Amino acid sequence: MSRPSRRHILALAGGTVLGGLAGCFGDSDDGLYDSDETAGDTDTEGDGASATRETTADGPDESALEETDIPIADEQLPLEYPPETLREETISGGVPKDGIPSIDDPTFEGVDDVGNRLDDGDPVFGLVIDGDVRAYPQSVLVYHEIVNDNVGTESVAVTYCPLTGTAMGFARNGVEFGVSGTLVNSNLVMYDREGDSRWPQMLATAIDGPLEGASLEEVPVHWSTWGQWKSTHPETQVLTTDTGYARDYNSDPYGAYNPAGGYYREDSPTMFTPLSTDERLLNKRMVLGARPADGALAFDLERLADEGVLSSASVTDREETYLAVYDDRIGAGHLYRSDSDTYEYDGDTGTVVTADATAYEPDELPLESVYAFDAMWFAWAGFYPSTALID
Repeated sequence: MSRPSRRHILALAGGTVLGGLAGCFGDSDDGLYDSDETAGDTDTEGDGASATRETTADGPDESALEETDIPIADEQLPLEYPPETLREETISGGVPKDGIPSIDDPTFEGVDDVGNRLDDGDPVFGLVIDGDVRAYPQSVLVYHEIVNDNVGTESVAVTYCPLTGTAMGFARNGVEFGVSGTLVNSNLVMYDREGDSRWPQMLATAIDGPLEGASLEEVPVHWSTWGQWKSTHPETQVLTTDTGYARDYNSDPYGAYNPAGGYYREDSPTMFTPLSTDERLLNKRMVLGARPADGALAFDLERLADEGVLSSASVTDREETYLAVYDDRIGAGHLYRSDSDTYEYDGDTGTVVTADATAYEPDELPLESVYAFDAMWFAWAGFYPSTALID
């Protein structure tokens, strides 16, 4: 069944998780996750008020930084748990290292060659670098989680964690990333094939290994639908199913997004206890999350789609104000560090209009862009219990 936009998918929340989930565990037969394997600290108030901690890891070893080819961010991303706690909370995902195989030699095809392989409502992860446009179908990445690719002039790792709903990109400078076979807060823990440091995807910061404490350079990847992405980017190249592995790419082991079902439904339970719980939103409701230096914040994506623009000024008293803007062309959000101007969303044109009646496309506002990505609420609040929520 096809849906015309991701906005429709966001609106399909509700229901219960399927009784049996078949995990995508490479060649392993014993990979079903056990929700009793771990139990993190919880915020029983459900409002984040009891978790205001913020910490950073000790900086990485200087000699390791000098020797690595991995692009490292200039500033360390904030953490709300020390690395040793995150290591203690890391569990097996039921498969060995590389039991979920990354795609290291991806192949692509044009829109006209896709045929009926994708419906318009199927999720894809979109990436644009130097005019090189790529779409990575969720139906393929659910079985591989990492694609080591070269896009434009950059080599990037395009990553996806089905359990947290997070699609993120990282600069890699030729270094490959793989799936470690472990999870923390239900999130994919990656490893690099240079020195074997361990990187929880959502944190983008190493919690173990020679680069412990270092943060990766992040590359924006957008959740979209096939119909929206190909309409906005007809020149896009699409990841094929020619991966070298025998997988049923027509069947998602966790459920479905088109329409939403199984594990992906908003009110379905998590497979594992989160590091921290927060009842302000349903577990799997999608948020646009960011972690600037003055603290984590999350925007309710469905509310953002309805309103067009949301400002953090309504719920926080921070000196900095952040403006989230919905891009109806691809069904995704963009985040900016705001100024004193007024910004309104024109639903007829899909543009953002300033007080002087100047209209801008959602991804072209004359403001400083802030890196943000989509995530399931339970995972975001688990890693960032002090997060502000704009809903």
